[in-house]
Amino acid sequence: MSYPPAPWHLTGKALISLHQISIEVSRPFIPAKLEIIPILPRKSIGGVYLASYQAGSVLEYHELIVVPALVRYQQHIGFWVSHIYVDHEDSIRGGREIWGLPKEFADFKWKNSEVLVTQKDRTLCVFSRQSEWLNLTKLWLPQFRGSSFSRKERDLLSFNSQFKVNPSFISASLMIPEESPFSALNLGQGFLACSLNNLDLTVNAPQSISTFSSL
Repeated sequence: MSYPPAPWHLTGKALISLHQISIEVSRPFIPAKLEIIPILPRKSIGGVYLASYQAGSVLEYHELIVVPALVRYQQHIGFWVSHIYVDHEDSIRGGREIWGLPKEFADFKWKNSEVLVTQKDRTLCVFSRQSEWLNLTKLWLPQFRGSSFSRKERDLLSFNSQFKVNPSFISASLMIPEESPFSALNLGQGFLACSLNNLDLTVNAPQSISTFSSL
């Protein structure tokens, strides 16, 4: 095993773009009997998460996560991860073997105002940061807890994450070309974008909550 065991502790910075996504559009990306939770009529919440995990992390790498919807299985609520890309082979192996996440390799060019993610000769997405309109860094150091779902072989997995950040709300745009594997989500312009500085994230080991033969 060339990757660290769970939990993974990761520090650095991140960008988030939140979107209202049509349930009809997101449905093909999610196992059939996971219930999609609407936040508005016929729409759920999803988006894109970009991170740069730096010194102090169990592994140093960049990451792109795509979430098509908020979902429920019985009493469990969380986000389904449909696409995930990193630039570290150990992260790929650990993500697949521990959490069952569909990690793939991609290249990241991270600048102050733009993040470009490519895979071989195609562009996955471009996140452009225009301006900051509310900086909470000196006012607030919130702690969050979230849950996600994934699939490992026949098991439906659920895992929790805890993180602390210095958040800022920003104006930003997300460009996803037609050639991108997640372009069919039609993410368009998000309703909220955030910059997360001094990110301190812990991703816990998953638990199996069902098998796909019973879903």
